[in-house]
Amino acid sequence: MRTLRPADLAREHGISTQAVRNYERDGCLPPAERTHSGYRVYTEVHAAALRAYLALVSAYGHAAGGQIMNALHDDALDNALLIIDRGHGQLLRDRETLDAVRKAVDHLTAEPDAAPDLPETAVPLNIGELAHRLRVTPATLRNWEDAGVLVPARDPATGYRRYRASDIRDAELAHLLRRGGYPLGHISAVVQQIRTAGGTEALSRALADWQRKLTAQGRAMLDAATHLSRYLSLLDESRSAPTTS
Repeated sequence: MRTLRPADLAREHGISTQAVRNYERDGCLPPAERTHSGYRVYTEVHAAALRAYLALVSAYGHAAGGQIMNALHDDALDNALLIIDRGHGQLLRDRETLDAVRKAVDHLTAEPDAAPDLPETAVPLNIGELAHRLRVTPATLRNWEDAGVLVPARDPATGYRRYRASDIRDAELAHLLRRGGYPLGHISAVVQQIRTAGGTEALSRALADWQRKLTAQGRAMLDAATHLSRYLSLLDESRSAPTTS
C-alpha cells in the first residue's frame, strides 16, 4: 500500500497539515506509523478515513462525526451505527416538524379569532395554560414576548397576560419554527409580517429554505454512507493483513 504525507491528505480537502494531525490526535483517523526520524506515514486507509470523517461532519456535525470515527477505531461498530441511526431519526423528526409547520399555515389564513384545534370556550389562556399546551416554560413565552414574537393582551383588572386565539396561533407557529432551528429574531420577523400584513410570503420562504437544508442534509448522509462503507472495507482489510517486522 502506497504511503502518503500529511500534506497529501491535506491538499485533497483544502485543509492544513496541522488539521490532519489534529484529526489523528482526536481519534478521527487511525494512528499513523512513524519513520525513524519521527515523521508520520499515512496510507490509503488514512486517506479514506479522512474522506469519511469530513463527509460525516457534513451530514451529522462535528461532534457526531468524531464520535462515529472514534467508535470505529475502538472496534465498536454497533456504537457507531447507533449514532448514525440517531442522526437519521433526528432528520425524520425535522421532516415531520416541517410538515406540521406547513399544516399550520392553513390556520394563518383563517379568521384571527378562530384558534387552531382549540375550542372557543378554552380561549383566552393565561401564561401557565399556554405554556402547558406547548410544553414549554412560562419564561420561554416571556422571552418570545420580549423578542416581539408574542403580543398578548393584559387583563385590565389583574394585569395578567391573556392569550387570544391569534396569540395561540402565533405561539404554536413560533414553537414549530424554534424546533426547526430558527432564531427568535427571524421568527419574530415572520410572525410580525403575518400579523401586520396578513400574508405568508415570509413564512413560505422560511419553509422553502428549511426544506432545502433538510434535502441537503439527506444527500450528505448518503454521501457519508458511501465514504464510510469504503473506509470500513479498507479498515477491515488492514486489520486482517499479516503484520511485518
